[in-house]
Amino acid sequence: MADEKNITVAAEKQNQVASELESSGINSPAEYDDLPDPDVGKSDEERAILDKALLRKIDLWLIPWLSLLYLLSFLDRTNIGNAKVAVPVKMETSLHMTGRDYNDALTIFFVSYAGAEPLTNIVLKRYTPRYFFTGIIILWGAIMTVMGCVKNQPGLLACRFFLGLAEAGLFPGVNYYLSCWYRRQELGVRAAIFFSAAALAGSFGGLLAAAISNMHGVGGYEGWRWIFILEGLATVFVGMFCYWMTFDFPDTAAFLTPDERLRAQRRLRADNQTRAEAEKISRKFVFQAIKDWKTWAYAVQYMGCLCALYSISLFLPSIMVALGYKGNRAQLMSVPPYAAAAVMTVAVGWFADRTKMRGYSNMAVSLMGCVGFVMLLASTNPHVQYAGTFLAASGIYPTVPNTLTWASNNVEGSLKRGVMVGIVVGWGNLNGVVSSNIWSPGDAPRYLPGHGIVFSYMFLFLFGGSVFTHIMLKRENRLRLEGKRDHWIEGKTAQEISELGDLRPDFIYTT
Repeated sequence: MADEKNITVAAEKQNQVASELESSGINSPAEYDDLPDPDVGKSDEERAILDKALLRKIDLWLIPWLSLLYLLSFLDRTNIGNAKVAVPVKMETSLHMTGRDYNDALTIFFVSYAGAEPLTNIVLKRYTPRYFFTGIIILWGAIMTVMGCVKNQPGLLACRFFLGLAEAGLFPGVNYYLSCWYRRQELGVRAAIFFSAAALAGSFGGLLAAAISNMHGVGGYEGWRWIFILEGLATVFVGMFCYWMTFDFPDTAAFLTPDERLRAQRRLRADNQTRAEAEKISRKFVFQAIKDWKTWAYAVQYMGCLCALYSISLFLPSIMVALGYKGNRAQLMSVPPYAAAAVMTVAVGWFADRTKMRGYSNMAVSLMGCVGFVMLLASTNPHVQYAGTFLAASGIYPTVPNTLTWASNNVEGSLKRGVMVGIVVGWGNLNGVVSSNIWSPGDAPRYLPGHGIVFSYMFLFLFGGSVFTHIMLKRENRLRLEGKRDHWIEGKTAQEISELGDLRPDFIYTT
């Protein structure tokens, strides 16, 4: 009942602000005089059927393709973990790596990857998604292929550095791109399906690495080299089709009819979303994102997500070895935890979309992940520890798309949203440097320092950050519904009111 009352009050608040905007000479965000209605004369039931068909058509075109791209991306950045334990000749032996050389190879990827991410959505906006995605996919596939031919540690470091630069734009770019196609409460489950490809990459990567390792000796190359070469060539092959599979925004989508393009734009405008194709690049929106407290609140949450994510992605094969599994069996035993994480990711995305309880979803799932790491820390029983990897993976993966969807839901303006997502993702990935350096060979087989640091990140930053953000957003919504933010639009011009974005008093945050 309380939620229904809040929805009613929010609707009244939106109508009030819309009237003020109209009296100032500008239509409310839900009006679209420049977009003719292709369904004039149709009933609400007929419109609903057309809308459902449109959404299904967009889903079938966008989600499988983007998920494939991210599967390849995550596979190419984490397959070094599989190469490390490949037999009969290991990567570290071939490249004469000792001590922390492996950790250095992991670290250098995140330096370039995280450093480039905050800027990538601005580049995407400048060159359009079609050219941007096509270019970076072919580039990182080529780098991955070359990585299979390196002769020493410096060569591996160089490839990992440039791989980070090339891959930096995909994840923040796709999250921004999806927010330009879907309404706020449709985005979560799509982002979850897209990101579940990361968990599938873990499962698929283990199976693929076990099979490719059997190519040891083919062409005079060790099995671990073929893991890099074949997976890199597969990425280049897929990238060649990206130009024809990617359409920039709904108004240019050739797979939609003219009427469907109008419906797609109108449904976004009705959701108070600025047209992505109309908003011009401006430093003003960049500064808006930087000064917004929400940007940094979500960045704190995301550092908790990503430290844990990369820890388990890069070191799960090594953890399997520590639990007593060897060679290909260690690769295969890493598959089930990833599969469970993929299912949980989609389930949480669906639940959060239906209930709009993104904050509570983050809190519950992150606590489950914390329990998994407690099991790894507290028990010496391999069966208990293996069960802990299931809870850990299932408690990490769903929080990544849920956190980014939560952030996207609470920002209006496509460019500000793109910059915010870039900052959040870049800061989160910078903590991959931490993930790369907390697992020391000397800590095997228990890896207690690594498990302890990941647990701390999840509890303090992911869980604690989610609680803080949820409380602050609930407070802000209450103030807006009580009319205590109405003074923000007093004395402003129509253009100034429009440019307030999510600071408009009628914008109600998702909590």
